[in-house]
Amino acid sequence: MSGDLLDTSILVAPDPASFGELPAAAAISVITLGELRAGVLLARDERTLAARLTRFDAVRAAFSPLPVDEAVAERYGEILALSRSQRGTAKATDLLIIATAAVHERILHTHDDRQAALAHAAGITVHAI
Repeated sequence: MSGDLLDTSILVAPDPASFGELPAAAAISVITLGELRAGVLLARDERTLAARLTRFDAVRAAFSPLPVDEAVAERYGEILALSRSQRGTAKATDLLIIATAAVHERILHTHDDRQAALAHAAGITVHAI
């Protein structure tokens, strides 16, 4: 393994401290930035907007996101096929984050049990929190 990848669910947790210490050299997917940006744009009040924008800016400052490239796209297709063969449904964003972890040989840290199960079925090492 070449490190860790934090799913968006870890970064938006109401109390991240309850999950224990996160890996110091972790990375994120560029997809996580998109999900966080959508959260900013969908905020329903000024307080929520300010909190989400602060988190978005902090994540951007702390991480260099891993890209979705051709290798990630190919692995995404394989994981999508696996999910559908199991009659599962998964969000495209979750599939892309799983594929990013796989291609970059990173341990996926997630708070999403369904995502963790699919990643595990795809042969990715998962730390479900």
